[in-house]
Amino acid sequence: MQNFGIYIIGDEILSGKRQDAHLRFVVQALKSRGLQLAWANYLGDIPEQITSSLKASMARGDIVFSFGGIGATPDDFTRQCAADAAGVSIERHADAVAEIQAQYGESAYPKRVLMADLPRGATLIPNPVNRVAGFAINRHYFVPGFPEMSHPMITWVLETHYAHLFHQQDYVEASILVMDAGESKLIDLMHHILIKYPTLKLFSLPKLDARHTTELGVKGTAIDVSAAMDDIKQAITSLGFPWSALTLERNSIAM
Repeated sequence: MQNFGIYIIGDEILSGKRQDAHLRFVVQALKSRGLQLAWANYLGDIPEQITSSLKASMARGDIVFSFGGIGATPDDFTRQCAADAAGVSIERHADAVAEIQAQYGESAYPKRVLMADLPRGATLIPNPVNRVAGFAINRHYFVPGFPEMSHPMITWVLETHYAHLFHQQDYVEASILVMDAGESKLIDLMHHILIKYPTLKLFSLPKLDARHTTELGVKGTAIDVSAAMDDIKQAITSLGFPWSALTLERNSIAM
């Protein structure tokens, strides 16, 4: 299973001046194509932190979408951090210059053209709004923080580079609602399921209601999820707790 991750970069997100619009979009964009988001990190405008995070995810070989920090103002560090993480220099990208010139003409100089200074060897991600391209290096895809620009750009990346991964993974999620139990009464059962089915991910989501309702379920391959849910249902029935089934969610099904 290929790991997808995202970085959302910018002090404005951490301070609350702007609200993140990217996490939900990426989750849904991947899910609709039979893929899953493995992790998400929010990073402030701290170059050392951005560089170290990028270097780590590049070393893992993850496919990563990074939002924000690729402008030309002094607080935009992502282009240089990406170059540092990849171990390359920054250089002016001729095709990125051409895109900016086509959009802005003479007013591309002297400042807008700075956004064409990219890590050496980077490829471009077309921007359908203002033609200031994003860029890619080491399976990391860097786009602006504006959703109107970045979301179509990420869609382009997925459709252009990763269509071969769509709906190829056997991965489902199933759960039940357990009433009158509470998580503490289900812990031993959870441990048993994890030991018996080590490849599955187990989740427990308590609800703040009068019946101490807990959603209990697992994620993984269809055959293992089916077997584990049978065990869970039998165990919950034996413990005397009422439960109701939820709809099987097929995040990714091999075609």
